[in-house]
Amino acid sequence: MPTHDASPGNGRADGRPAGAPKPPRPWDVFARARTALDAFEHIVGGMGTAILALIMLLWLIFTAAACLFGVGLFLVPGTLRALRTVTERERERLSRWGPEIVGPAPGPTRLRQAVADPATRREVGWVAWHAVLGTALGLVGLTLPLTSATDAAFPLWWQLVPASAATPSIGLWTVHDWPGAFAVSLLGIGWFAVILGVAPGMAWLQAWPGRRLLSPPPGTDLVTRVAELTATRAAALDAHAIELRRIERALHDGTQNRMVAVNVLIGASRRAVSRSPADADALLERAQDAAEQALAELRAVVRSILPPVLADRSLSDALSGLASSCPVPCRIDADVDGRYAASVEATAYFVVAETLTNIAKHSRARHATVTVRHRDGLLRLRITDDGRGGADEHGGSGLAGIRKRVEALDGTLTLASPPGGPTTLEAELPCGL
Repeated sequence: MPTHDASPGNGRADGRPAGAPKPPRPWDVFARARTALDAFEHIVGGMGTAILALIMLLWLIFTAAACLFGVGLFLVPGTLRALRTVTERERERLSRWGPEIVGPAPGPTRLRQAVADPATRREVGWVAWHAVLGTALGLVGLTLPLTSATDAAFPLWWQLVPASAATPSIGLWTVHDWPGAFAVSLLGIGWFAVILGVAPGMAWLQAWPGRRLLSPPPGTDLVTRVAELTATRAAALDAHAIELRRIERALHDGTQNRMVAVNVLIGASRRAVSRSPADADALLERAQDAAEQALAELRAVVRSILPPVLADRSLSDALSGLASSCPVPCRIDADVDGRYAASVEATAYFVVAETLTNIAKHSRARHATVTVRHRDGLLRLRITDDGRGGADEHGGSGLAGIRKRVEALDGTLTLASPPGGPTTLEAELPCGL
């Protein structure tokens, strides 16, 4: 019985010669059609911004010509704002179809600054490119589908027009019979195949100037990140200095004064022993009370640095202790597993403690809620109260210090406190778990 050799040198088991391409599958054609449809959607959107770029280019030329006579200097600020508006429109369009393009900082408003600004020069270059290339590609992109549809439907309408108008889209010959009409229809199908092949490339080419000229220069993200880290490091050092000053004041104004009083009372009691033992006993009792008060204040200062309950038990237990000592009724809803870095737990404790203190002092709230969750490597804190609202970070309520402590850990803080309440403070702390 004969056998077929399906080796690469003699053909394939399905009968196709070796190296022959696979026949197109129906779903491949549909995928290409969908890709082409998306590409034409991009091209049509680019046609809109290309028209804006063309108008902007003409206005830039007019403003530049007017500057030669001095009149255009009054037009420069408005022209630069219009330029930024048009380019931001293109950035938004490109960001919807691909990686996000982040715009630069607010641009200059004077001619000399604009000439020296690299971002503005790149935007002007994009306007020139997109006004020409984007408009041309947009016109071609709108013409090709109409051409394909017109030629494909040629047998349906060629007899309804004058004989001189019965020509295909390229207009090379005049159709006089049905075979010629169906030949034009095949040409329309060919145009459709061309559309499937060139539409994605046209969309890419139309978007290329925008992605090339409107994107931030290389290294911008790194520079921004370095600036953020520099700011958070400064905030961390500032928060550390503030905390040291707070501890120093607590020790100097409280514990130190108590110890001085204890020393004075003990000295007085020593002098009174020989004269009046009863007075000496009273002085020693007062000295003991002062020493106990100093010890209590010293414990409070130590707990404010790093509460022992955080090390001995858990963050949930520490927050429950804060809630129990808060003058405003407070509910703790903590759903966290495991332990976190000591700096993270200490910052979370500080945020909750300071916020509950502010609620008790300023909010006139009747109830507060603290919610703690761990999601996506972040420890999320949400503190709400039903008070009068109107909390302001610049009002000296300690919110600025809370923000510095949170940002020192590369976290984020969000405050919503409309007049009349409620007030919601949300903090997110990276915890790496």
